[in-house]
Amino acid sequence: MSATPLRVGLIGYGLAGSVFHAPLIATTEGLALDTVVTSNPERQKQARTEHPDVRVAATPDELLARADDLDLVVIASPNKTHVPLATAALKAGLPVVVDKPIAGTAAEARELAALAEERGLLLSVFHNRRWDNDFLTLRRLLAEGELGDVWRFESRFERWRPQTKGGWRESGDPTEIGGLLYDLGSHVVDQALVLFGPVTQVYAEAVVRRTGAETDDDTFIALTHANGVRSHLYASATTAQLGPRFRVLGSKAGYVKYGLDPQEAALREGRRPDTTADWGTEPESLWGRVGSGESPLTGGGRAEPTLPGDYPAYYAAVAGALLDGGPNPVTALEAASALDVLEAAARSARDAVVVKL
Repeated sequence: MSATPLRVGLIGYGLAGSVFHAPLIATTEGLALDTVVTSNPERQKQARTEHPDVRVAATPDELLARADDLDLVVIASPNKTHVPLATAALKAGLPVVVDKPIAGTAAEARELAALAEERGLLLSVFHNRRWDNDFLTLRRLLAEGELGDVWRFESRFERWRPQTKGGWRESGDPTEIGGLLYDLGSHVVDQALVLFGPVTQVYAEAVVRRTGAETDDDTFIALTHANGVRSHLYASATTAQLGPRFRVLGSKAGYVKYGLDPQEAALREGRRPDTTADWGTEPESLWGRVGSGESPLTGGGRAEPTLPGDYPAYYAAVAGALLDGGPNPVTALEAASALDVLEAAARSARDAVVVKL
């Protein structure tokens, strides 16, 4: 890699910007966090405290006016701003990383992909859950044939938040692109597509359960993959007893794993990958189990060591793509395929139908 790091402008310093993107950018070889964009005075102060050398801009226009001084723009602002900001950055001649979901529709995602290709620029989507510890472990189990032919994949991203928090993520305004279908649903759908490929039909249920909630907070998606695998995906803020994160059933064995990858909690606590020797690891007590014929909760099967989670790998790959011509870690067209499924799920839930793709 070049001795001079790429200068990164980060738009947005809420949860996504401050907890995920800024720490990962700042600790990736080949990248340097140059500018943070936020109009919120408290967040401006927070950015300067957490990254003393960073510049602060109040608006994206202020950042893009300095396009010649930057090498990459990362968009971690609210969902409805992703398309216009990515468009503006690409037209300014800058490679772009966009937090998921890249857009509200697959058509918009493909338009952005076409613009990036036309300009010869990188456009990547931050689907960080591809680097969760359990997902990496499951991919290894599948590659080694430990489970045989997979028949059903169950994936849960469940929380217990009986009270609403407000904000755009829980807004009923469709222009905000809020709700769990597009939030946590983006993760579980993307993972299912990476593991088992294209989908032929979609059935979904999206329910509003909490008092005062304006958009879906308890969502279920059933996918039929072209290869015959059935994926059952859950995203909920109203789950009083959490189920397994993964339950994967195959012709030889199953894999059951409880608990979330520890990286988000570590980042929220202020820990950083470059200062934590055991980054992404979890204790043996949280390992999943592989076996057949008996519940893992009663000792069935064997404990399966969980591979370390590796969010830093995403930005390392981005740096490699820009500096060394390496592959884009998550393309906009891959993100568009996930949005095809999410749009079908929204229609299925609304009209109580199975949608064929």
